[in-house]
Amino acid sequence: MTIETNTTGVLVLILIMMLVTLVTRFGGVFVMSYVRISPRIESFINTMASSVLIAIIVPMAFAGDAGALAALSVTAVVMLMLKKPLPAIAAGIVAAALVRYLEFAAF
Repeated sequence: MTIETNTTGVLVLILIMMLVTLVTRFGGVFVMSYVRISPRIESFINTMASSVLIAIIVPMAFAGDAGALAALSVTAVVMLMLKKPLPAIAAGIVAAALVRYLEFAAF
């Protein structure tokens, strides 16, 4: 199946991706509505969230550029200091932008 990469084709692709995302999200909620949440299942769900976050962060820590490492470091420090995720994420974004801007300006 081939979809043209004109405006209509791109919009169709976006619509398809949106529908797939909605079906998976609503499908998960629908399936879990039939499952009794025991302490063991709740623990599994909480642990999965952490493991997904770690799976995203660890490769960035080892293979990321200076901006990624700055973002990771600043986010971790601010999160430990403030215990609030939104300021920590904002600080990480600013740190990455600043480091990448300085790298770009140096060349």
